[in-house]
Amino acid sequence: MPSAVHGRTPPRQIRRMLRAQWRDAQVLFQESRMALLLFAALILGGATILRFFYSDPHTGETVGFAEALYATFALIFFESVLAFPSQWYLQLLYFLIPVFGLFIVADGVIRFGVALTNKQERGQKWQAAMASTYSGHVIVCGMGKVGYRVTQELLKLDREVVAIEANDGGRFVEKAKSLGIPVIIADARRTENIIKAGVLQAAAIIPCTDNELTNLDIALDAREINPQIKVVMRMFDPDLARRVEKGFGIHTALSTSALAAPVFAAASLNMNVKSSFYLEDQLLNVGEQTIQPGAQIEGWSIQKLENELDLTVISYCQAGELRLHPEPDLILNPGIKILVLASLETLHRLTEKNRPR
Repeated sequence: MPSAVHGRTPPRQIRRMLRAQWRDAQVLFQESRMALLLFAALILGGATILRFFYSDPHTGETVGFAEALYATFALIFFESVLAFPSQWYLQLLYFLIPVFGLFIVADGVIRFGVALTNKQERGQKWQAAMASTYSGHVIVCGMGKVGYRVTQELLKLDREVVAIEANDGGRFVEKAKSLGIPVIIADARRTENIIKAGVLQAAAIIPCTDNELTNLDIALDAREINPQIKVVMRMFDPDLARRVEKGFGIHTALSTSALAAPVFAAASLNMNVKSSFYLEDQLLNVGEQTIQPGAQIEGWSIQKLENELDLTVISYCQAGELRLHPEPDLILNPGIKILVLASLETLHRLTEKNRPR
């Protein structure tokens, strides 16, 4: 969610807060809707009876509907604006309206008060009300370590996020709320809960719980509700990840184990791998190297390094000055840091050539 700039709240956020307040008020009044309906029925029913059957016992004058309505309302609070009637059935009405009226009012006030003071339930209804104002957002299912980091990265990219987490005592739940995003405490496998999170209006959903079958269940449910939604799913089994991606039409199925294993192997060989990702079936890695004195590649140009080792130099850092897309004729002198994109085999060759001879 975009934050306030120079202490001012963005207009979009103000509009969202107002919409959420309105929807939250609707939810709050729904808690007392039965009492409100009974109260309205009592007022209208009593007013109708007085309008057609009441006549002043002294003058015989009848009353209009507005006066009858006011008289009925006054009777609920033991106030009589009309003379006590002579008809027995209207006399009975004069006693019954205050009893039933006070009972209905008391019931409505109690229900409203309980709904207002139940902070946990009210908090969740407020989160759902906020989520209902989002559109084109990303739903993150599972607010564990991975889900929380994914949320942080999405917010850095100025994307709006709604989170769903089954465990209200989760380690990152309060941290996620502190980021200003709606966090719905519910089981994302239940259709009504991802609907609360706005799956119909969402641009993407990321099921990233620690159970890949749960993630698959959420992904398929979301795709069924909104066929246009982009699904990015966390998986652990690389074979299952490929099958899911091809068989179910899910845009991306990331296997964390498939990405982690090469990085662990590279780390054990002193290859400074910063990140790894798959492009088709090819695992690519971003690695950092500091040119060592006396290394074989010392004095090489960027172009020679790329041609000899079949890699791409992403950045070139010298004396704290960082250059992206460095010029091909720049020379690799000791102390210079380069960031390269390459396969693990190529990174291994680069590491070997960067050792002092």
